[in-house]
Amino acid sequence: MQSPPAMSPAPVPPVVETTRWIAVASLLGLIATGLAWELWLPARPSLWVLKVLPLCIPVAGLLKRRMYTYRWTSLLVWPYFMEAVVRIHEGAPAVLQVLFTLTLFTACAVHVRVRLRNAKP
Repeated sequence: MQSPPAMSPAPVPPVVETTRWIAVASLLGLIATGLAWELWLPARPSLWVLKVLPLCIPVAGLLKRRMYTYRWTSLLVWPYFMEAVVRIHEGAPAVLQVLFTLTLFTACAVHVRVRLRNAKP
């Protein structure tokens, strides 16, 4: 008896891969900015650096293209956006954080939208 042929994975649209890598890069940038902002940029390190921990959770899910992770990450990003807007007078880290949060939200939203549009009914 012959074994059935192996199922090949469905082709991934290029925009899905692009938004995946943009989301991962902006999430890592947001983590780096948060660490730098609370550890090195002030006069002394702060315990507020713990705010970065929730951002570390979705990294694996984004890399594995898990749809649910993209959905809740797009909601997780808004408190970081609000913090950056409130602290915008502190300079470049706040501007970077605003850019990273908006980029992350946009990449997650586009990723989910494209995958749902291409999903089989």
